[in-house]
Amino acid sequence: MKLAIFGGTGKTGQHLIQQALDKGHEVVALVRTPSKVTTHHPQLKIIQGDIVDADCIAGVVQGVDAVISVLGPTNNKLEYTISRGMENILMAMKKQNVHRIVISAGAGVREPQDRPNLIDRFFGLLLNVLSKNVVADMKQVVHKVQTSDRDWTVVRVPMLTDQPAQGTLVVGNVGDIRSRISRADMAAFMLKQLNDNRYLKLSPAISN
Repeated sequence: MKLAIFGGTGKTGQHLIQQALDKGHEVVALVRTPSKVTTHHPQLKIIQGDIVDADCIAGVVQGVDAVISVLGPTNNKLEYTISRGMENILMAMKKQNVHRIVISAGAGVREPQDRPNLIDRFFGLLLNVLSKNVVADMKQVVHKVQTSDRDWTVVRVPMLTDQPAQGTLVVGNVGDIRSRISRADMAAFMLKQLNDNRYLKLSPAISN
């Protein structure tokens, strides 16, 4: 399978790229700074560019079978860069008849079926106070994906760690999951969705 990966230079994105290559996938990754990509592989193509450049996005998505995004805001400025970029990604997918997209978001982006406990509510409130533009940007990203006509899955995650993969996950809603997940396990779950329709057009929350 040929995959377009967005957010590949981040810690989670690097796991995603490496695991995808290990599984035999061909990967096209859009990055702003190619030197940040430490993986070298004949099945990996790096394209330098920015997600707000629609023409650049079109070139990344061309000919792929699926899109995976682990993009997230890097600051709390009122820019909404990620939601603007997601518009370009979804537009390119539609024009080029690419149907499958799997994206990540923080567990602070709530769904109606969530049952947040007291701790969840506290940290959700804190996040909305301290990083309100980050939360607003990602809420827009999730809304754009969920209201698109693509075959989407939104994977919602709590605090990320650099611990080794455990291989076992709790999958459910906010209120069911625990407080942490390793980046390696998160990447593995996202890749698994490419061949599993269990969470098609759903937004599961996952943790270790």
